[in-house]
Amino acid sequence: QVQLVESGGGLVQPGGSLRLSCAASGRIFSVNPMGWYRQAPGKERELVATIAVGGSVDYAESVKGRFTISRDNAKNTVYLQMNSLKPEDTSVYFCNRVPNRLGDYWGKGTLVTVSS
Repeated sequence: QVQLVESGGGLVQPGGSLRLSCAASGRIFSVNPMGWYRQAPGKERELVATIAVGGSVDYAESVKGRFTISRDNAKNTVYLQMNSLKPEDTSVYFCNRVPNRLGDYWGKGTLVTVSS
């Protein structure tokens, strides 16, 4: 059974930082690239950061230089360090495999609100 549990969101001022965590079941984590996605109200979900099993990373242009994705294969956990946060980063953040597939399970996500 797939499990994805995101945590670490909250309210932060512009320019602040947050660190998100995602605990994933071994079955999905160990063989797939993992990514952080986000979905703002009224918008489609977008992929913002990807990390391969071997550790290579990729970022959306909108977060490059500000966000850092990492994974701990021993703990089946993927992280997203978010610095220099902007109001437009406000979204619900999810983790999942990359690419995701129709019918994939999604966790509840964690809400990040960037506001003064």
